[in-house]
Amino acid sequence: MKKKLFIFIVSFPFSILNYSLAQSISGGGGHSLVLCSDSTIRAWGWNSSGELGNGTNTDSNVPVQVSTLSSITAVAGGYAHTLALKNDGTAWAWGANDDGALGNGTNTDSNVPVQLSALSGITAIASINAHSLALKNDGTVWACGRNIEGQLGDGTNTNSNVPVQVSALSGITAIGAGGFHSLALKNDGTVWAWGYNIFGQLGNGTNTDSWAPVQVSALSDITAIAGGFGYSLALKNDGTVWAWGSNFYGTLGNGTNTDSNVPVQVSALSGITAIACGHQHSLALKNDGTLWTWGYNGDGELGNGTNTDSNVPVQVNALSGITIISGGGFHSFALKNDGTFWVWGYNWYGQLGNGTNTDSNVPLLLTGLCQILTGMEEENNETHGNAPYMGISVFPNPFSTSTTISISLSQSQKVSLKIFDVNGMLVTTLAEKAFEAGENKLVWSATDVNAGVYFLQFQSAEIFQAEKLIVTK
Repeated sequence: MKKKLFIFIVSFPFSILNYSLAQSISGGGGHSLVLCSDSTIRAWGWNSSGELGNGTNTDSNVPVQVSTLSSITAVAGGYAHTLALKNDGTAWAWGANDDGALGNGTNTDSNVPVQLSALSGITAIASINAHSLALKNDGTVWACGRNIEGQLGDGTNTNSNVPVQVSALSGITAIGAGGFHSLALKNDGTVWAWGYNIFGQLGNGTNTDSWAPVQVSALSDITAIAGGFGYSLALKNDGTVWAWGSNFYGTLGNGTNTDSNVPVQVSALSGITAIACGHQHSLALKNDGTLWTWGYNGDGELGNGTNTDSNVPVQVNALSGITIISGGGFHSFALKNDGTFWVWGYNWYGQLGNGTNTDSNVPLLLTGLCQILTGMEEENNETHGNAPYMGISVFPNPFSTSTTISISLSQSQKVSLKIFDVNGMLVTTLAEKAFEAGENKLVWSATDVNAGVYFLQFQSAEIFQAEKLIVTK
């Protein structure tokens, strides 16, 4: 028999939901980042330059919230700094700034977010080392930070602590940052690269650095790009993966350890939907939800239960239903379709976020990541005093087509009610309006969504609450 669920919420006691409610994930050199469904950021790991953005320079082996940032839509980790994109098109950065990667006109580190100067209309950000990239809504690319190898693409090799425009690039739809090089994907499916090229990571058939963009040889119909330290990856629209550059650890995944200055196909991979790079390891997500990795594995970043490098893709242990992937310096992440978050690899600085500093060569479940308040104590109305509270009943739950959500409020207040999927993506907004004190009812029809786990998010000025909903078909 289906049981009606009643939960009464107060603003002080709480428990932690094991689901991550993450929208996206990113790895830095020794730190890790997640964008939560409430559009705030959690960070953990190395923090000597303030790359966790919480106002301290103390490492943390558990997630901490980045200070004073909200309405975030994307996050990217550099070696020792971090980038974030707000929904108003501005970009923010924190951490190491020796080379000007924070883009705020100074070379002073910051352990709280600062805004990149004179940039607006930003739609994407990227970083992996000591330079930062930003894509504008007009298809142009802007860069700041280290430029000794020409990775800013402005025709010089002079560092810049304010964003400069990458030369002669337009119609760009995606960007990627390598260790000392940069990548851009054009709207015609071609890939362009600039910067350091000693290993052939620019992919143009030479090993000559370029301070301005050059086209990667013989690549077309590309849908995604990613950069590592000395190598590059591209995903074609046929689901195959291509790689070029350094191959000492097998990062090109073609069964050899020979560098290539032109793209080569990664062995035995098809049906790929997403790619990512770490320092010297690579990740690919298949359309069946499995995850494959190759390259350096000295710290267990391949997640296959060994510490042996591999020059061909190997499957990550015991993970399926994966929807989002990311590579850190020497660690890796995956988000599953049940909302759980998994980490593995190097953990000297606590970048796995599980409260230890012990490496792992198999995936570990990271719980309570976004610290969503839920499962509050049941209390009767008399115990609340003057504190605002709400009571929720969801019935039926699980359900196949629709459910009724009843909300009891102790006082009138403006309320936002939204439904998110397990990846933290917004499914629908049920209401954004003032509700009267007492009982309020509304119905969510799930006829247009797939079976699975969803989350009802309630937010007012005093209360934030997430409730799990299960849709059956």
